[in-house]
Amino acid sequence: MADFHTGRAWIELDMGALAHNVSRLRSLLPAGCRLMPAVKANAYGHGAALISRELNRLGVDSFCVASAGEGAALREAGVYGDILVLGYTHPKDMALLRENNLIQTIVDGEYARLLPAAGPGLRTHLAIDSGMHRLGIGWGDTALMEQVCRMSGFSVEGAYTHLCTDDRNFSLLQARRFYAAVAALRREGHPLPRAHILSSAGLFDLPGLGGAYARTGIALYGLMSRREEERKRNPGLMPVLSLKARVASVREIAPGEGAGYGLAFRPGRKSRLAALSIGYADGLPSSASGGQVLIRGRSAPIVGRLCMDQSLVDVTALPAVQPGDEAVLIGVSEGARISAYTLAEKCGCITNELLSRLGPRLERVPV
Repeated sequence: MADFHTGRAWIELDMGALAHNVSRLRSLLPAGCRLMPAVKANAYGHGAALISRELNRLGVDSFCVASAGEGAALREAGVYGDILVLGYTHPKDMALLRENNLIQTIVDGEYARLLPAAGPGLRTHLAIDSGMHRLGIGWGDTALMEQVCRMSGFSVEGAYTHLCTDDRNFSLLQARRFYAAVAALRREGHPLPRAHILSSAGLFDLPGLGGAYARTGIALYGLMSRREEERKRNPGLMPVLSLKARVASVREIAPGEGAGYGLAFRPGRKSRLAALSIGYADGLPSSASGGQVLIRGRSAPIVGRLCMDQSLVDVTALPAVQPGDEAVLIGVSEGARISAYTLAEKCGCITNELLSRLGPRLERVPV
């Protein structure tokens, strides 16, 4: 019987691949630009503390997160450097910003009026809406931007916008709008030394847009959002994450007998089923049913309805499978590979969403 020491379900993190990706992304940076990896959503499911500490070791000292709580957790884990909070922080939580030396995004003009409640010394970056219409002050309202920059109680150290489409022409339009607003503020005496615009896609497609930082997200973890983007860009990255689970039990069912919730899997032949120790409570989408896993280097289908804590796999064609075997949902098994793209496509989502769903029950294991 196989060794159970790795647990019921887990994530393996290839730190060599992470180092490779950092080197590759740095090679693309325009002059004066530094990496600001996005480690929000638990570093896209990889484990924010583990990833960020390793990035510190690799010389990265700027990060971005979604919330003050995420930033505070990084500080508690010993992560050093600048940490930019990209999202909204409620006034009751603003003490976290100063206590943990976090940089808060000014999400709009009304929000700026709340920031003095955080107390003196708060650091901020101004979000400029260049066309995505999500957060930020509209690119044409430089009067409001200047008013915000002149407010007391916080310092505006930088400004940024977010590229929102693969449409090159629209991205260039966003860049013109953004840099025109930044230039107008600088003419009025607001230096904004850290203006940034590049994302993962932007760094590959339009590195000439420059800026102080490239806020790399999914690319840091060795992927693009979609397989077709990988094919188009040929980014030269290496996936960091593998997702694995144990075979908990193997049993036979008779022809026509149902299995799982609703007895949804009902084969017309005698079948052999393996129960894997991973389910939707671990972040695996229910739509993964009908997809594939690898066991002993061979493919087997996920069948029936996904359970909270288990999944059923038809291993009729794999007679050697036994309890304790390792099942690979993302990664390599005896030379065979199943990618995050394959699972994301089956689930009808992008890789960012798939990986960000992966939950805290999954042990993160650096390899």
